[in-house]
Order: sequence, then structure tokens, then C-alpha cells
Amino acid sequence: MEKLPEIRNYTFNFGPQHPAAHGVLRLILEVDGETIVRADPHIGLLHRATEKLAESKPYNHTIGYMDRLDYVSMMCNEHGYVLAIEKLLGVTPPIRAQYIRVMFDEITRILNHLLWLGAHALDIGAMSMFLYCFREREDLLDCYEAASGARMHATYYRPGGVYRDLPDKMPQYKPSIWHNAKEVAKLNENRQGSLLDFIWDFTNRFPTRVDEYETLLTDNRIWKQRTVNIGVISPERAIALGFTGPMLRACGVEWDLRRKQPYEVYDQLDFKIPIGLRGDTYSRYLVRIEEMRQSNHIIRQCVEWLRKNPGPVIINNQKIAPPSRVTMKKSMEAMIHHFKLMTEGYALPEGEAYAAIEHPKGEFGVYLVSDGANKPYRLKIRAAGFPHLAAFEELVKGHMISDVVTVISSIDIVFGEIDR
Repeated sequence: MEKLPEIRNYTFNFGPQHPAAHGVLRLILEVDGETIVRADPHIGLLHRATEKLAESKPYNHTIGYMDRLDYVSMMCNEHGYVLAIEKLLGVTPPIRAQYIRVMFDEITRILNHLLWLGAHALDIGAMSMFLYCFREREDLLDCYEAASGARMHATYYRPGGVYRDLPDKMPQYKPSIWHNAKEVAKLNENRQGSLLDFIWDFTNRFPTRVDEYETLLTDNRIWKQRTVNIGVISPERAIALGFTGPMLRACGVEWDLRRKQPYEVYDQLDFKIPIGLRGDTYSRYLVRIEEMRQSNHIIRQCVEWLRKNPGPVIINNQKIAPPSRVTMKKSMEAMIHHFKLMTEGYALPEGEAYAAIEHPKGEFGVYLVSDGANKPYRLKIRAAGFPHLAAFEELVKGHMISDVVTVISSIDIVFGEIDR
């Protein structure tokens, strides 16, 4: 009697160095032909001990580490950390600083979603989207640079406010071998005023740009075939698994910390919370697209308020915030404050605090325990993307190998924050 061929499942590695893994992710996939039977995400390959390092440094020295967690949503990470410090200190930043923080949080949300959209489309096979999205990212990174001096790792937020006020002028392009004087004049047209003028000009243009993205993708037949009903999760299961942010809202759950647990000045602003219907990859795409439009609306409100209301941008407490350079050069007391802050920092009262913000990827939280010293006794970060990756097997089971790439990029993961 002829022996029948043995059919068995095949197990292989997807990553860690895989162009569609969005970081150092090792996925062990078990497949039956082309169908996913099991998916086991392995994390820890990028582990940099951020939480442990923070326990050996004065509080302000860790702000720069926050930028490097989710290195696509830099200032939002800083925000969660400084809010936790402010809770323990019992300080409230000036109202102008709160508006600046909200404005940059929303600029960061657009930055995050633009990179996500470009990479997501690239993973699925739409190459031109990446170039479209980076066109707008350049302007927003220029805003980062104008305010903080750095295009990515800003270290701009401080306990008690922000590092400095917004600049009155924008950097200008200069003629070079690549651009003659006429081309440079065109590039500098919207850079003649302040940073707020530059941001206002961007917000005028941006809705039309989002329309362009939607023209390319939203009703595109191939795009819908690759995303509709892929990686579906029910609202009940999403809540049980700890989903937050666009991943949860795409299931139809209207949960947003900016509305449910308002911080800074979000309760004084007008914006809507977009929600999806199916909980699939396509819904996640639509939610993020609408979030970019809402963020643009929030930024415009902040710019209007900041134009009319000058004022301090950091608390006037030299035990926490350093004195100005001018004061420091004239006053011995200010010089001593500056020296003490730069060498030892400040001590927080004993206790614990948890502060969370609506990060572009979900709830980003910082749990801080102080023993009264000038550095944390314990720092624990609640990474926005970690629960979403933990649910990866549920999202891809029964789908094809090609859908693994679609689902990974729809989650919007950055391994700096997941591995920490």
C-alpha cells in the first residue's frame, strides 16, 4: 500500500531583522501552508534599561531618555514624565506653558501618524505615500527645531513648564549649489514671521494634504482588499486585552484621555473623538486619518490663544526651574540655585504618582515612586504599544502570511518604548 505524504505545520522566524517588523521584533510563526496557526512575538532584543537608568540620575536628566523611547512621538513621552513629577511636587505650570504643551502634543500626534501612514502604505505596497507624508513631516520637524534646537530629541518640556518661549523668527534657507536665490525666496515665503505664523500657515495647508492621502488610499480597491476585515478584534476583547488609543477607538469604543481624564487645557478646547466600526486594519487607518484632521483643529485653537496671551512659560521657583541666564550673571543667589540644580537637581517629597497622557499610540503612563531623594526610587513606564503587540496572535490567527505585515504596521509599534 502506498504511504500517504505526511502533512505538518511549518515553524519559522519572522525577524528580528525584517524590513516590515518596524523594530527589532522576533516573531515565531507556525503556518499551515500559507495560513497562520500561531504567532509568538518575542521582545527584549532592543532592551536599553531606561527605567533602571532613570533610578541613578537626577530627575531632569531623564527627560532626554523619554524622547528616545518612542522616537516618533518625542515630546509626548516627555509630557507623561513631567506630569508625574509635577503631581508629586504639587506644582502647576503657567497657562501659556500648558497651551504650548498641548500644541506640541498635537504636532507630535500628526508627526507620528504621518510616519505611520507612510510606513503602513509602504508595507502594503503603496510606495508614493511615504514621499507624500515626509513632505509634511519636514515642516513639523522644523517647528521642533525652532522651539528646542533639535529636530527629534527635543528635551523641551520641564517640570513646571517648558524650556523656553516660542521664537519670534524662523530659520531661513540660504542659496546653495542645489537652490538658487529665486528658489530659496520661494522656500522662505512662509518663514518671514514667527514660529506661530509658520505653524498657522501649515494648518491652512494641511487639510488639503490629508485629502490627497485619502484620494490615493481610502477608496483604492487594492488598499481595501488588503485592509478590510484584516486583524479584526471585538470591542469587548480589545478592552479585556488593555487596548487604548486608535487601536481601541477603531473598535467603536470612545475612550480618549484628553476627554475622559483631561489634563493641561484639553477641557477648554473643541475637538471630536473619531471612532471606527469594524475594529479591523481599515478602521484603524480611518481613525488615524481623522485624528490628524482633529489635531490640526486643536493646533489652530492653541495658536490663536498663544498669539493673544503672552506670559511666563515656566514657574518662578528657582528650587525647581533654573533662573534666567541674565539673572544668573548678576545675582549670587541665582548662581547658587543654578549650580545646585545642575549638579544635584531637586528632591521630590516621599510618595508615588501615576500620570498618563493620550499618546498617539494609546495611553502612555509613568508611575513614579519617590523616597525623598533627588532621583526616583522606582520608575515604571506604561508603554502604549505593549498590550497591542501582546495581542498579536489573536489579530493574525487564520490570516495569510502576507497579512502579518499588514497587521504589524496597523498596530503602529515602535520598539524603543515596548522594550524600554
